[in-house]
Amino acid sequence: MSEYGVDLDALDQVVKELNEVLKDMGNSKSTAKHSTYLAKGTLGHKFKEAEQLYQAHDAMKGSIEGLMHMVEGLVDQFGKKSSHVRGAYQDAEADNTVGMS
Repeated sequence: MSEYGVDLDALDQVVKELNEVLKDMGNSKSTAKHSTYLAKGTLGHKFKEAEQLYQAHDAMKGSIEGLMHMVEGLVDQFGKKSSHVRGAYQDAEADNTVGMS
């Protein structure tokens, strides 16, 4: 029979680091949303491509915000699952210890 060991400290570290990533992503999301703008007139005035450039900028900004939201959701989901797995292994370890006594 094979025995598998799970390093609970390593799982704790994964969860901790994923939470840090989420915290840092909050700053990046805020920057993408509030500090990425193209004010009217920035590109000049009265040329036909200006409106297309503003629209392209807005579309790209929306895409970046959507991607950030998606990545944040994946990191959060992975962190929660890692935490759940850690708890399950800890419970199983405790059950095995009690069962062996």
